[in-house]
Amino acid sequence: MSKPIVAVVGRPNVGKSTLFNQIGKRRLSIVDDMAGVTRDRIYMDATWLDREFTLIDTGGIEIKSADKMLTQIRTQAKIAADEADVIIFVTDGRAGLTVDDEAVAKFLRTSDKPIVLAVNKIDDIRQDSDIYEFYNLGLGEPIGISASNALNLGDLLDAVVKNFPSNEIETRDEDEIRIAVIGRPNVGKSSLVNALLGEERVIVSDIPGTTRDAIDTHFFSDGTKFTLIDTAGMRKKSKVEEAVERYSVIRSLRAIDRADVVLMLIEAPVGVTEQDKKIAGYAHDSGKGCVIVVNKWDIFPNKHDRSTNRFTDDLRERLGFLQYAPVVYASALTGQRVDRVTELVKFVAEQQSMRIQTSVLNELIRDAVAVNPPPTKKGKPLKIFFVTQADICPPRFIIFVNEPELFHFSYLRFIENRLRESFGFEGTPLKFIVRKHKQNPDEQ
Repeated sequence: MSKPIVAVVGRPNVGKSTLFNQIGKRRLSIVDDMAGVTRDRIYMDATWLDREFTLIDTGGIEIKSADKMLTQIRTQAKIAADEADVIIFVTDGRAGLTVDDEAVAKFLRTSDKPIVLAVNKIDDIRQDSDIYEFYNLGLGEPIGISASNALNLGDLLDAVVKNFPSNEIETRDEDEIRIAVIGRPNVGKSSLVNALLGEERVIVSDIPGTTRDAIDTHFFSDGTKFTLIDTAGMRKKSKVEEAVERYSVIRSLRAIDRADVVLMLIEAPVGVTEQDKKIAGYAHDSGKGCVIVVNKWDIFPNKHDRSTNRFTDDLRERLGFLQYAPVVYASALTGQRVDRVTELVKFVAEQQSMRIQTSVLNELIRDAVAVNPPPTKKGKPLKIFFVTQADICPPRFIIFVNEPELFHFSYLRFIENRLRESFGFEGTPLKFIVRKHKQNPDEQ
């Protein structure tokens, strides 16, 4: 089941990015006094009252010219309302109610989506009177907050979570494997879907951004049921022209959340781009299995064994966090190696579901520690007491130690490499939780 999506919207420079950072407790958005700094959304998973959700920091609704004002506001506000489960509409208490605020609110009132009205920059109790005029927007009770000082954010998030859809469990077959096809626009996602299905089930176009919706299609291959989720393409922010494309990526995030394995498409003639890294990064952080499909290999110039090796080396270097993902060189247009794709998806799904017995796991860790002892910090050595696997899809391990702060990331990488060398775990990220042992022998 995909997590609820919360979109933070409003005109430029009202404090959307600051609010985003406070909720996520990480400074992922650029915060600047210049209007329009946030040019594209940044996405982050957040939690409040044990409810997980995806928070989206949007670019400010800007009005390029007077004659386009209503069109621009209506288009962007409509898409935000359509795609998000809850909208946080941020206004500026210092500036007061503006014409732009009223125009956005007028359209949002016609939507069926819950709207939480936040009046930002209320830094002092003496400013509470500044929120009263925002009742005129007709969006219910405004909540005065200070994003920069984290004041009253609890009340704001309480109101957001209260409007989430119910936690219904999505029904699915136990043996079904869900695949999300992800990548930049025009990289060949719809063509690959058609090739996998063997029929024209998805419209294919040379115009980037044609696929707006995530479309579920079921098929069987060698007795295994697959569900393909063809996602809207993600476009580099400098090339985003239509507001609809700016928000279509939200559907891709939903698709990734619902998937077991993602097919990360790379366009062979173009190579790995910065946008590819961002798209793949979301799938990696979400703990999804991954198969890298280098598409359009049939038109890659000067193909030979060495060029394949060089391409793979460059891909591994630029997508360093996906070292575990298998790579297949294919052509959705000609069908070259398309049959290999489903084989790899099934293999990766099996690797994701692998569970290692605790006794076997700890024997491996003891051997690893003997070969490469843990680091020492300020004369105090790291001690690993035992390891257990807590979950699958992705495999998650809990490591109990004497002092978690002594566990350097480089040694954690060493442990991960030993696990992969011994058990495989191909195509799936591994997650680790380092905890202090409650009965530390050193403290007894």
